[in-house]
Amino acid sequence: MEGRPISGGAADERRGADRRVAHRGRTGPWALLLGAALVLVTACSGADSSDGGKDGGGAKRPPAPKAVVTISPKDGADSVDTTGDLRVSASGGKLTGVTVEDAKGHPVEGTVADDGRSWRPEGHLASATTYTVRASAKNAEGARTTGKSTFKTLRPKNTFVGIFTPEDGSEVGVGMPFSLHFTRGITHPEDVARSIRITTEPSVPVKGHWFGNDRLDFRPEHYWKPGTKVTAALDLDGVEGRPGVYGTQAKSVTFTIGRAQVSTVDAEKHMMTVERDGKVVRKVPITAGGTGHTTYNGQMVISEKYRVTRMNGETVGFGGEYDIKDVPHAMRLSTSGTFIHGNYWSGGAFGNYNASHGCVGLRDVKGAWDKKQPAAWFYDHSLIGDVVIVKNSPDKQIQPDNGLNGWNMSWADWTK
Repeated sequence: MEGRPISGGAADERRGADRRVAHRGRTGPWALLLGAALVLVTACSGADSSDGGKDGGGAKRPPAPKAVVTISPKDGADSVDTTGDLRVSASGGKLTGVTVEDAKGHPVEGTVADDGRSWRPEGHLASATTYTVRASAKNAEGARTTGKSTFKTLRPKNTFVGIFTPEDGSEVGVGMPFSLHFTRGITHPEDVARSIRITTEPSVPVKGHWFGNDRLDFRPEHYWKPGTKVTAALDLDGVEGRPGVYGTQAKSVTFTIGRAQVSTVDAEKHMMTVERDGKVVRKVPITAGGTGHTTYNGQMVISEKYRVTRMNGETVGFGGEYDIKDVPHAMRLSTSGTFIHGNYWSGGAFGNYNASHGCVGLRDVKGAWDKKQPAAWFYDHSLIGDVVIVKNSPDKQIQPDNGLNGWNMSWADWTK
């Protein structure tokens, strides 16, 4: 029996059992891993469907980028143009504040665009002036960013000024415009006009009108009301009036309108009627321009007063026809030489006939010493800015730019 191989029956059963045991030993751990993997996949699939795509692990999103503030000119810039170079902008956010000041703390007004991404000054900068810009912006999450720049504007080589009338602090008549004569021809009239601001008390609309390229006058539609206070603010420093030519004035001029005096000269009747505040105060015999030298018609404003002055015909195109060295009580009505003045040499012309070279003459004495003379009375009771109206002369109407006589232009034409 010994040494015989076991066969059939029990031996086969033992070998089958051994094979089954060995099979279970090889595959049992893999089955556990596979089960765990199935559980994990099931769990992950459940998280995706229930969180709607959110991070299952709770990771934080990165912060939004900060807003970037850009200021032009850059810090330390020199010889900056007074117009157009100053700009502030923000990217990745919106501006929350912009301040611009000169070294004395005077602010430069400006406006932030509706989208909050840019700022521009409302006007020009002054020349040869140091400015500091401070700006801030916030991004979408409220994080704040700031910027700063200090720069200096150019010092112009070529400049202009406006010679103005009336003088600061003066009392003038109801016809007085605020008139500026510029020392250089202006080719940027809008920029210059925008830099002159007229305010009045009580308030009344005032408009400017250019005569040529070197004169700008301001007036209301009708004569000023007595008592009106007029202020002209000249913000011309740094304004480029023509290429490479800049204004230098930063000045305020205030004048007051006195009583309303309007005098009407009837050249045909040789008589002047003086009205003050709507009432006739005196009628004065006159002599107007004679044949060949007639007086302009129209509304004229007294622009200058001289107790005694010289009048030479050569200065107004009359050659050597006259040269009177001591004309008394003279008041200018036009640039071309029309005056209303005292006359001691025309004898019986006053109230009777016209004998002058275009001026309006009133009886007077040589030396202007007699206060009782009509010319002396009119001189003493007149203001620069009073209106003298000439009518019924055979001459044409005076041009609006010949003297301070823009009242001879309609309001529609004045405001074009």
